Amino acid sequence: MKELLETIVRALVDNPDEISVNEVEGEKSLILELRVAPGDMGKVIGKQGRIAKAIRTVMKAAAVKENKRVVVEIIQ
Repeated sequence: MKELLETIVRALVDNPDEISVNEVEGEKSLILELRVAPGDMGKVIGKQGRIAKAIRTVMKAAAVKENKRVVVEIIQ
C-alpha cells in the first residue's frame, strides 16, 4: 500500500525525493501519513481537494483486496 501511494504522488510533485510515507497499522485499518515538500502541497491536494480525494479513493479500492480500511492523511 505504501509503495502504491508513493508511486501515485511521485507523478504529481516537483520534488519526488522529499516524499515520505509513514504506515501506522492496526488490526483492520491502516493509516498512511503522507509528507511532501511545502511547495508541492497544493499539487497533492488540488483545487477544492479533488486530487486528495481521488488519491484516497484509489487507496481505498486497493485496500478492499486486503480486507483493510485505509486512511490517507496529508501532513505538513
